[in-house]
This record gives sequence, structure tokens and C-alpha cells, in this order.
Amino acid sequence: MVKKTFKGSAMLNPVPVVLITSQNTAGKVNVFTVGWIGTACTRPAMITVAVRPERLSYDFIKDTGEFVVNLPPKTLVKEVDFCGVRSGRDIDKIKHCNFTLSTAETVRVPIIDECPISLECKLVNITPLGTHDLLLAEVLSVNVDEQLIDVKGKIHYEKANLMAYCHGEYYPLPSKAIGKFGFSVQKRKKK
Repeated sequence: MVKKTFKGSAMLNPVPVVLITSQNTAGKVNVFTVGWIGTACTRPAMITVAVRPERLSYDFIKDTGEFVVNLPPKTLVKEVDFCGVRSGRDIDKIKHCNFTLSTAETVRVPIIDECPISLECKLVNITPLGTHDLLLAEVLSVNVDEQLIDVKGKIHYEKANLMAYCHGEYYPLPSKAIGKFGFSVQKRKKK
């Protein structure tokens, strides 16, 4: 395999694509698309989000210290793209996309009903990095569509029809896994 070397770049792809809802102290709600998001810690449950400080939602999150990460299904790909390229300063993206909002359990920011999974988050820290600031947040609670949960309590993400973002393009996630954590060292069951 011959590889070409590029200058340092954030080429970590694919990544999850999410819709983040936020609300300012006056009660105005906004939504924007984020592709630079990741898990940071298990206990306490924490995530990281990289956001440009000039984004309207950045001001809202900094203002209230709360936001919701909504995982959209692939059927919302146009809305996801729209919320990433339009500013809440110019248009009410929630109204434009016909999103239905519901009250969250632990934060004042609403969740998007059309998204099967929503993480309610409390801001812990902001680290300025350059073009983006890194937001560290604790996940206070998670809302999951009951249709994704089986009788044993397992969440079937594959049934949520989620999508990923990869170098400027959106892709559906596969519905079948190619392995599970630890399968490479798992002992075979005797028949």
C-alpha cells in the first residue's frame, strides 16, 4: 500500500453527525449541526464538542451552560445539512425544518422528537484551541426511543438509522455489525 502524506489536518473520518439544540437565557432556542463530537469519559459520562466561537449556539451554550445532543436518523439528512450551513441569526431553523420540540428531563433546553436518541448535557469547561473551542460536557441523561430497546434492555442503535459525516459527505450507518467488543479474544462456546 502506497500512502501520500498531507500536512497536519483533522482527517479523522468518519464521525457522528448530530443536531445540537441550545437555548439562551431569554428562551430563544437554536439548532446547529456538529460533526466534531466524541466520547471523553465513562464515569462521569462526558463528551467533547468542537465549536467555532462565532456560532450563535456557542453564545447560547456559554450563556446557559446547557445543550442537548440529538442523534438524527438518515431521513433527516437534508435538515442536518441545512442546520450546518445556515445561521440561527438569519433564520429560525427549527421552524424551517419542522422539528417538534419536547421538554428535556434534566436541562432547560428542548430535545428534537424526530431524533431517536438525545443526550442532555451540562457544560463543564471550555478550552480555546484556535478556529474552534473544545466544550467538555457531562451527560446528565439520555432519552432513547422505546422502539430501539429490546426486552433485555439492550439499545439497538442499528435500528435508529443513524448517519455519519465523512470528509464533506453524509453516509448511512450499516444495519449489521462486523464484530462486537472483545470478539477477537472471546472463547468459543462448546456445542
